[in-house]
Amino acid sequence: MKIGLNPAKDPARIKAANKAISEATLFIDANGAFTARRAIAMMEILSEFDVRWFEEPVPSDDRPGLTLIRENASAVMDIVAGEYSYVLDDVRLMLQAGSVDVQQCDITRCGGITGILRAASLCDAFHIPLSGHYAPSAHLHAACAAPRPRHPEWFHDHVRMEQMLFDGAPQARNSTIAPDLSQPGNGLTFNYKDAEIYAV
Repeated sequence: MKIGLNPAKDPARIKAANKAISEATLFIDANGAFTARRAIAMMEILSEFDVRWFEEPVPSDDRPGLTLIRENASAVMDIVAGEYSYVLDDVRLMLQAGSVDVQQCDITRCGGITGILRAASLCDAFHIPLSGHYAPSAHLHAACAAPRPRHPEWFHDHVRMEQMLFDGAPQARNSTIAPDLSQPGNGLTFNYKDAEIYAV
């Protein structure tokens, strides 16, 4: 769930979302909207609803802010960031600073499969799990090869596009996805026929 655009309304939105998902765990993403101190104040509200995932409370390049937030988080709340890591040093600096409980990487930004597997090895050295940022079709195979995978994100809008434009896009079953090992490569085949109407 996205928060931070209108912080005054966020508590009511979080309460409604938490009620709607029943026993599922609510994940929160602020997209870097807060200062460190405002994020710490927000964590008190999040703790009331057993939120266990607080993504980008401050921008990913605010390593001191992330570290301060992590030091003030409850033992069950993961502080998550890193989707804007472009080079391995971005990941290394975040891990060295103790900024995150879960390191994110985006395979479309960090150098593809090679880049994300290098980041996964670095995460392993720091004993920190790695999460793929959106595009589950792109992250699935790399996540299977990572030593400490957490999970790929599953954005419905991105998944809808993947399933519309690619044959072989993963389908979630019992909250899990798995690669089709009968297919070569990443298992995807571009669906030219369905994509044709979007050609420019």
